[in-house]
Amino acid sequence: MKPVEWKNGKVRFLDQTKLPIEERYVETDDEEVLARAIKRLSIRGAPLIGIAAAYGVVLAANRISGSSEDNVSSRLERAVNVLLATRPTAVNLSWALDRMGRCIRESKEKSIDVLRKRLEKEATAIHEEDAAMCEEISRRGAALLPNGAAVLTHCNTGMLATGGRGTALGIITMAWEQSKLKHVYINETRPLLQGARLTAWELQRSGVPSTLLTDSTAGFLMQRGAISSVIVGADRIAANGDVANKVGTYTLAILAKHHGIPFYVAAPTSTIDAHTPRGSDIPIEQRGPEEVTTIGGIRIAPEGVHVYAPAFDVTPHELITGIITEREILIPPYLDAVRALDRSQMHSAKLHAVED
Repeated sequence: MKPVEWKNGKVRFLDQTKLPIEERYVETDDEEVLARAIKRLSIRGAPLIGIAAAYGVVLAANRISGSSEDNVSSRLERAVNVLLATRPTAVNLSWALDRMGRCIRESKEKSIDVLRKRLEKEATAIHEEDAAMCEEISRRGAALLPNGAAVLTHCNTGMLATGGRGTALGIITMAWEQSKLKHVYINETRPLLQGARLTAWELQRSGVPSTLLTDSTAGFLMQRGAISSVIVGADRIAANGDVANKVGTYTLAILAKHHGIPFYVAAPTSTIDAHTPRGSDIPIEQRGPEEVTTIGGIRIAPEGVHVYAPAFDVTPHELITGIITEREILIPPYLDAVRALDRSQMHSAKLHAVED
């Protein structure tokens, strides 16, 4: 199952709003169709929307009719801006589009055909790299878990959200394959039920034993000693280690701290925003009121009720036991860890540039 796939010059994606009732795939050669799919959460998950947006730039390049430098630049700039405006919180989106923008600038003197090939190569590399990062995150995270682990997770962080097996859910499935995992508890993840609709669906397909909970049940399970670890994903990690993730994550972190349960965040280094000092600086996407007042199109709240619907919340770094990345497991003090990681990545990038 591939939630996003590059196929014969088109993007084929699974419409996740239809799950778990229907597996419906859509094919498009139009970047604006892709942008709308990201906006309405047909394509979702921080790493995956970055991958999809990268392919969107390729689609835009393929649809350019003229070859003048001004036409190419303005057309691609517009496409990048449309894709970038879809979702403000997940930094993987701007990270992937920055890479595509760099590719465009470096190919400025080349023909449109050369540019198209280079953009397709870069987008494919972003996709393949994320799959490899998922494997490393999963390996490192599974090693942290005790034998017979009972893990609680929130939202969806598996194949449906990434280019590979997943981040937090990738750790869970790898731990199951290694016979370290006993059970998974899934928060339903209101208001859009990504846990109930998507994570439960993925775990059933993988044969991993799991139990679905209402979000408000998690604390009671912790009180009863049923949870050994909490593992969640992230949409953006600030330089000081504060984490923006699906709304409800902060509550889980407080509960885990109170009950002495390790609280891990799993994310690729592309999710770390070293230029954002702290969580309060992260832009939090606000969703439409209908996502709270209706379920499956059926109204559950009175007409005219006021709704506050942030898609994400911010978990302070002091509540986080460790941040599991593909390069290493970051531990407090996170500001020092992120700075060291950033320096290491910059050094690695310079080495690659010299080699190229």
